[in-house]
Amino acid sequence: MATSASAAGPVHGNSPGARAGGSIGSEILIQGLSLRFGDVVAIDGIDLAIRPGEFLTLLGPSGSGKSTLLAAIAGFQPADAGDIRVDGRSVRGLPAHRRGFGMVFQQYALFPQMTVAQNVAFPLRMAGLGRTASQRRVAETLDLLRLGGLAGRLPSELSGGQQQRVAIARAIVRRPRVVLMDEPLSALDRRLRETIQLEIRALHRALGTTIVFVTHDQGEALALSDRVAVLDHGRIVQLGTPDALYRTPGSAFVARFVGESNLVEATVDARDGDTARLRSRSGHAFAAHAPSGAWRPGDAVTALVRPERIALVPAGTPGALAAVVEGTVFLGEILRIDTVLPSGERLQVRRLDTGDAERPAPGQPVHLAWQARDAWIAA
Repeated sequence: MATSASAAGPVHGNSPGARAGGSIGSEILIQGLSLRFGDVVAIDGIDLAIRPGEFLTLLGPSGSGKSTLLAAIAGFQPADAGDIRVDGRSVRGLPAHRRGFGMVFQQYALFPQMTVAQNVAFPLRMAGLGRTASQRRVAETLDLLRLGGLAGRLPSELSGGQQQRVAIARAIVRRPRVVLMDEPLSALDRRLRETIQLEIRALHRALGTTIVFVTHDQGEALALSDRVAVLDHGRIVQLGTPDALYRTPGSAFVARFVGESNLVEATVDARDGDTARLRSRSGHAFAAHAPSGAWRPGDAVTALVRPERIALVPAGTPGALAAVVEGTVFLGEILRIDTVLPSGERLQVRRLDTGDAERPAPGQPVHLAWQARDAWIAA
């Protein structure tokens, strides 16, 4: 049930914009959290500080531990070791219904026999709020999510997107300081998912609530988050802003998982400050950004070049790579060009499809180039 984590506790604020004086969101401090299922380590000693009012996304592939971590924060899954502190107070051992969090699941879990208004009012009724105050709060929340005209409908009379909005409304109606969302948009089609992403982001700005959001969709994580924690095998492998994760991934795993990537195996020829001179397996010399790491001449590294940073250039361009087109894929406004180098290495190029530009044909020779600032050492 989408309200089980918020059925009790104080009602915060008096209106959807109850944010005067700053964020109403809580700070969440996770310290040395570990959790096992038999021999499987689901969470492996995680430390994480979530800032008050922050939109933080837990991103990772299936089995990475992101949903288990969210369940531990919510109180649905007891941890074996470590602590979770909310605004300085430990909640370990506190049952989910006493943590005062809002919760939104992938499955909407609406009561089928209740109207939209009754579904949204349910947490307020469980919290003992009076009828008049409850009706006012429900009306405000439904208007906030553009559901005011649907108050009398049953869930079966709503579209999937409308049902998800009702689930979100039910999670925030008590103005909780923390809202947890476990892949809430995965059942929606792409256009509707993008629309509700914008609504969730606007809702976060309006309420100032701390939101912890779980997804395996890297585009969703980049679009919504203040920061993203990338998980793999129960550990946080990188934590940062969306642009930092995309532009400077700390490992080949993060580079592959967050966005499309070309990974070029290379050897360091020289190092000059934050720039390294590299030589690829095919013998191509190029420069890459290397702001951290003790890379020395002779070290084997993996360089990252994003597909949109690679340009098709005329033959004879200094530093250009000769390649052959394997194929092209039309992605709407984007044209993906798959190329292969004489060494057998493959590079993907992405560019805007202007409609009037000639598309490279399979087997056509091309030349590729990128700037030093567009390549990074990933590992």
